[in-house]
Parts: sequence; structure tokens; C-alpha cells
Amino acid sequence: MNEQAGTTGAGMGEAAGGDDGTTMGVADAAVIMQEASDRARRQLRVSHRATFTIWGLGLLLGYGSIWLTVRGQQPFHGLPPATFAVGALLSSASIMTGVAQAQADSGVGGLSAVRQRIHLLAVLAGFAAMFALEGALAHTGASRSVIGVFEASAPVLVAGLFYFTTSAVWLDWPVLGLGIWLLVVAA
Repeated sequence: MNEQAGTTGAGMGEAAGGDDGTTMGVADAAVIMQEASDRARRQLRVSHRATFTIWGLGLLLGYGSIWLTVRGQQPFHGLPPATFAVGALLSSASIMTGVAQAQADSGVGGLSAVRQRIHLLAVLAGFAAMFALEGALAHTGASRSVIGVFEASAPVLVAGLFYFTTSAVWLDWPVLGLGIWLLVVAA
């Protein structure tokens, strides 16, 4: 008897009695604990599906409106000032999303933090490569129309690649579909 707690103690190998007279073994308790752990992991898993979908649609609408504004320009002479407002809006929304995500993930470590850093580095590397290629095109004397087409399609390509790789890491099939769709649109 455990006098301090006022209950009877059962050893690790012994079966503990329940209120209804049934006994539960260590293996049964381990199964219940594993099921509870699995259920908690499923329910507490953060899903970025809505964020990715909203950003994908935002990019599609933003770049679609840019495309519509320059569609009939012969020869291409540049983007109207309103498109820079759309770019500023998307950029500020991106920064706000990053800040909110950083606040939500503060204190998170392990594999989840490593995955998040890999995603961030992949996006930064994609945009750095995009700007480097755009500079190389301009330096080699590519026409303004070629650079304009590149400026319009490259960010959608980077976003599509990001969604495509994210879906592979998280096994998220709707995000995979969005990534493939953005890749096709960019192509």
C-alpha cells in the first residue's frame, strides 16, 4: 500500500485494477498512450494549406493583372505605375506573413525548425538566382521585351517551385497541385 497517496500501488509488470473490476496490462496502457500521442500530433499539426492557397491566388491575380496591363504594348515599353503598387502590396504582405510566422514559431526547434530554414533559404536562393539571371540578360543586351517577359514569369516560377518542394516535404497534395499549376502558368 502506498500510504501517502492513499491508493494501492501496482508494479510495472503487474496489472492495475480499474473501477469496474477489469485489469489493464502495461501493453494495453502503452497502446492507449500511443494512440493518444498520435491523435494529439494529428490535431496539433500546423497546416499551411490556407496560407499557400491565398498566396498562390494572390500571385496569380497580381501577375495576371500585370500581364493584362502590358498585353497590347508593341513594342513593350514598361509597366504602368499601378503595377508597382501591386508589387509593394504583395511585398508588404509577404513581410507581415513572415513576421507572424516567426512569432508563431518562436521556441520551436528540431526538425520543424530545420525545415523552415530550408524553405526560407530555398526562396531566397530562388529570388537571388532570378535577379542574377535578369541582370545577366540586361548585361548581354537582351531586348526590353525579353526582360519584361522574364520579369513577369520568373516570380511565378519561383513560387511554383517553392510550393512544389513544400508539398514534397509535407506530403500535401493540394499544395502540390497548386505548385504544378503555377509552374505550368509560368512556363
